[in-house]
Amino acid sequence: LCEMKNLQELDITGNNLRGSLPMCFYNLTSLKSLSLSSNQFLGNIYSLKNLTLLESLDLSSNQFSGNISALESLTSLRWLDISNNEFHIPSSLGPLFNLSRLKFIRGDNNNIHADDHEMLNSLAPRFQLSYISFSCCGSGGSFPYFFYHQSNLQGVTLSEIHFFKVDQFPFWLLENNTKLELLHLVNCSLLGPFQLTSRAHLALSNLDISNNAFGGNIPERIGAHLPLLKTLNMSQNYFSGRIPSSFGDMSSLQGLDLSNNHLSGGIPEHMATGCSLLDLMSLSEVRLDGNNFTGVIPNVLANCSDLYLLDLSNNYLFGEIPSWIGNMSRLIALDMSRNLLFGRFPQWRGNALPLEQLAMADNQLEGSIPRAICNLNEGLIFLDLSMNNFSGTLPSCFKPVSLREVHLSRNMLQGPLPNAFRDSSSLVTLDLSYNHFKGNIPNWIGNLSELSYLLLKRNHFKGEIPIQLCNLGRLSLIDLSLNNLSGGIPSCLKVSAMNYVTEEYIWYYYSRYDIDTAKSIEVPIEYIVKSRSYHYRRRILQYMSGIDLSYNKVTGEINFETRNIMKLFTLNLSRNSLTGPIPQVFSNLKDLESLDLSYNNLTGNISVEFAVLHFLQYFNVSNNNLSGKTPERIGQLGTFDESSYFGNLFLCGSLNCSLVATPITPKASAGDTEDHGFIDMDAFYASFFACYVMVLLCIAAIISPENFVVETCSKAIAIFDKKEFTRGIKLSIEKPWSNCVKTWI
Repeated sequence: LCEMKNLQELDITGNNLRGSLPMCFYNLTSLKSLSLSSNQFLGNIYSLKNLTLLESLDLSSNQFSGNISALESLTSLRWLDISNNEFHIPSSLGPLFNLSRLKFIRGDNNNIHADDHEMLNSLAPRFQLSYISFSCCGSGGSFPYFFYHQSNLQGVTLSEIHFFKVDQFPFWLLENNTKLELLHLVNCSLLGPFQLTSRAHLALSNLDISNNAFGGNIPERIGAHLPLLKTLNMSQNYFSGRIPSSFGDMSSLQGLDLSNNHLSGGIPEHMATGCSLLDLMSLSEVRLDGNNFTGVIPNVLANCSDLYLLDLSNNYLFGEIPSWIGNMSRLIALDMSRNLLFGRFPQWRGNALPLEQLAMADNQLEGSIPRAICNLNEGLIFLDLSMNNFSGTLPSCFKPVSLREVHLSRNMLQGPLPNAFRDSSSLVTLDLSYNHFKGNIPNWIGNLSELSYLLLKRNHFKGEIPIQLCNLGRLSLIDLSLNNLSGGIPSCLKVSAMNYVTEEYIWYYYSRYDIDTAKSIEVPIEYIVKSRSYHYRRRILQYMSGIDLSYNKVTGEINFETRNIMKLFTLNLSRNSLTGPIPQVFSNLKDLESLDLSYNNLTGNISVEFAVLHFLQYFNVSNNNLSGKTPERIGQLGTFDESSYFGNLFLCGSLNCSLVATPITPKASAGDTEDHGFIDMDAFYASFFACYVMVLLCIAAIISPENFVVETCSKAIAIFDKKEFTRGIKLSIEKPWSNCVKTWI
C-alpha cells in the first residue's frame, strides 16, 4: 500500500485496524481523499503532513492524540473530520489558519482548550467556513475570535464547551452570516440577556441555546426577527416574564422548548390561536414544563392538529383536562403532571388514540377511570396517574399489550388486582402502592418476564406470596410491605441489580424503552432504605436491588437460596412472625447496605461475621428472641449502638453476660468446656433461692427484737454484696447461709 505513490483515494473505514499510523503514509503524496474512520488507530498523525493534495480527510472515531499541527501543511483540504478522538485542539483553530480552501470541519468529542494569544486575535484566518462543529469537551475561554471573520457560515455547533468570558448572546454571528441556518450553543456557560439582531434574519431555522445562564425577558419581537425558525430550544436557562406574542409570527415553527425557566403568566391565546390563524399548522412539539405558568389550558391548542408531544408538567395550571385531547390524532406523548388540575379523567371517545406516553400525576383528579382509557390499548407504553384521588376499579376492557411502565400509586383504587396487565409481557415497572387493592396477589405476575420493579406496598393483599414470583429473572426491587400476607417466604425468590445483569439487557432496556420521537418521561420510584423513604431515578435504580416484606404476617424460617440474593442491596423483613435463626448466608452479602429483621421471633446467636459487611449502614435485629453475646463492635458493626439489639431478653452486650438468663437449652456434657457466655445453671438456681430467702430473713429481722438474728443475717448479706456470681458461688454462700437459718430457727 505504501508503495502506491499514485493512489488518489483510500478508504479503510471500519476494519478494526490498530496501532500507530505507518510512517510510509508520508509517501502517498497523490492522495486526494483519505478515510481512516472507525478503527483503533492511536498516537499522532505526523505521517500525514506531506499529503498536500489531500482534499478530504476523515480520521473520526479512533484514538488519535496529541496536537493537530500536522494539518498545517494540508493546504488543499476542503473537508475535515477529526471527531471522536483524543486530540488537543486550541479553540482558536490556529493550526488551520492557512487552509484557505477549508469549508467543512468537524471536531466533536476531543479535548478543546483556550488559546487566547493576542497575535491570534489580530490575525484573520484564510478560510471561510460553511460548517463547523465542535461539541465537547473543554474550556474555550473567550468566544473564538476567528468567528468575527466568517461571513459564509451555514451551520455552527459549539455545544459542551465552556466560554467563561462571554456575557451575552453572540448576535453578531447572525448579523455577519446571513446564510446561517443552524446555531447550537448548548451548555456553553453563556450568560446575560438574549439580544436580537438589528434586522430580521431570514435563514435561521434551528436555534438551540439550552442549558446556559441566559436571563431576563425573552425579547418581545423575537418572532419578527427570526420568522423562519422551525425549532427553537431555550430550555434550562433563567428567562422570566411572559411568552411574547410574536411567537405567533413564526409560521414555520415545528418544535418549541421553553422548559425549565422562570416564565410566568398564562399560556398565550395568541400563540395557540396561531395554530390556525397564523398558519402554525406544522407545530408538532411543545414543551413548557418546569415554569410558573398559571391559568387554564387553552382550548385553541386543539387547532394544532400535527401536535405529537405536549408537555405542560410542573406548572400551576388549573381547571379540567380538556376533552379535545381525545381528538389529537397524532399525539404520542402527553404530560400534565404536577399541576393543579381537577375534575375527572376525560371521556375520550371514538377511534383508538396513538398515545404512547400519558402522565397526569400529582394533580387533584378524582372519580373512576373511565372505559375511554381502553382506547389506548394498542400503543400505550407509559402510564402515570399516581398521586391523585382516582377510585373504583380499572375497566375490564383495559388491556394494554405494549405497556412497559405503570404508576398508579397513591390513589384510592380498590378491588382485586385486575387482569389489565396480564398480557403486558414487556412490563418493567408495576407500581400500585398506596391503594386499596385486596385479595390474593395473582399468579400471572410470574409470567411478566421483563418485570424489574414490583411495588404493591400498603394495600390489602392477603394469602401467601405466590411461588410464581420465582419466575421473574429480571427482578430488582420487590416491595410487598404493609399488607396482610401470610405463609412463608419462597426460598427461590431472586433479586439482582440491573448492573449485575448482562450488558446486552442493559443496552436493550435503555435503547428500547426510550422513545426517539418523543420525550421519555421518567418517574422516580419510592423505596424505603435504612428506615427512610427515598425516591430513586433510573440512573440510580440500575444499581439498586431490594426485598421489602415488612409489616405482614409472614411466618416460618428465612431460607433464601444463596445464589439468588448475592447482590442484594437492601432487605427488610421486619414486623412479621418469622422464626428460626438469622441465616448464615446473610454474612456473605457483600453489597448489603440495609438489613432490618426487627419485631419477629428469631432465635439463636448473631454471627460475628456481619462485621465484614463493609457497606452495611443500617442493621436492626431488635425485638426478637435472640440470645448469646452481641457481636463485638468491630468493623462495620462498630457503627451500631444498643438500639439495633434492643428487646432481645436473652441477648447480652455491654452488660456482663453472666447476669443474663438464657432460654432453656439442653445441658452441655461434662466434657464440654466451651464458654458460650452463659452462667452455670446450678449457681443461678442456688443464687436465686438464697436471695429469695434472704429477703424473708431481712424482713423478719426488722420486726424481730433479737439482735443476733440481724447480726447473723448481715454476715450473709455482706457476702452477697461481693457479687461473686461465678461457678463457685454455691460454695461461698453455703456456710453463712446455714448459720443464718439455724440461728433464726
